[in-house]
Amino acid sequence: MSDLLQKLEAIKIRFDEVGQKITDPDIISDMKRYVKLNKEYKDLDKIVQVYYVYKNTLDNIQSSKEVIDGEEDPDFKEMAKMELETLIPKRETLEEEIKMLLVPKDPEDDKNVIVELRAGTGGDEACIFVEDIFRMYTMFFKEQGWKFEVVNSNVGTSGYKEISFEVEGEEVYGTLKFESGVHRVQRVPETESQGRVHTSAITVAVMPEAEEVDFELDLKDVKKDTFRASGAGGQHINKTESAIRLTHLPTNTVVECQDGRSQHKNYAKALQVLRTRLYQAELDKAHAIRSAHRKSLVSTGDRSAKIRTYNYPQGRITDHRIGKTMYNLSNFMNGDISEMIEALRLAENAEKLKEGGMA
Repeated sequence: MSDLLQKLEAIKIRFDEVGQKITDPDIISDMKRYVKLNKEYKDLDKIVQVYYVYKNTLDNIQSSKEVIDGEEDPDFKEMAKMELETLIPKRETLEEEIKMLLVPKDPEDDKNVIVELRAGTGGDEACIFVEDIFRMYTMFFKEQGWKFEVVNSNVGTSGYKEISFEVEGEEVYGTLKFESGVHRVQRVPETESQGRVHTSAITVAVMPEAEEVDFELDLKDVKKDTFRASGAGGQHINKTESAIRLTHLPTNTVVECQDGRSQHKNYAKALQVLRTRLYQAELDKAHAIRSAHRKSLVSTGDRSAKIRTYNYPQGRITDHRIGKTMYNLSNFMNGDISEMIEALRLAENAEKLKEGGMA
């Protein structure tokens, strides 16, 4: 039996075990454990379904070879040869698919996210670029069928000084996690009379949204303040103290939320963002330990790293982690970012395959 088939047989055994466990009343009553096992069951199910097809293909290849070796009827032999010609490429395709499915999956990949965009160097031009990138992402979300909601924003004289929003959908973190880092823009600002190219930068943070089963937040450690919201939102938003500021006292982590209409909604959102930030801090520690052993090319978790440059005069986007350059800046800024994300995903999977000795 091949190594690949042995791995699949072991996964099938685990799949059956987990299937039995999730019907156990003791496990069903333990929500944290049940959610974890149910997710494992769904992930293993994808591999097991391909395993059935792969095993059936191997059996058919074996049968065809036996007919070719032992059958005297030339018509039967010819039919077996023709079948073998289609089965062998099918087996090879399935093996590549299985290798990708066996790449260790980030347990956070299926989560929704909270994204924070912040203007860095470049003054007003950086604020304008925050707005441009926010628009780019929202157009991409629309293509993906994802929902998003602004949690908090701080408007500058032009564009946003910062904006945070949550995104809900399928495999959101797995898709957007490569966006964390410094995004640099090179272009001539509208206010530049000499036509000189300026360089500005913004930071993007993509954090997997923490649920209560992921991170237990002790509310005794949280200080709550209310204040009047500022900025867009009409007259109503400035009349009441609907904006919320939460401070996590042990870590001095501060979260504000003022884009919702009600204090209750802003509090719930702020609590969600706070829990997510603290959960992210824990993940960062784990990533730091892991990267001491393995320096990943595309997802180091270092948000101070310059990851991408958007050069307007040349109409190009360059991702510095994988050295990929594209010359479709206009489409890219209109949300057509799938090709870049897929290239980053493939680069990370290739690393993981090498690590697992499957490349």
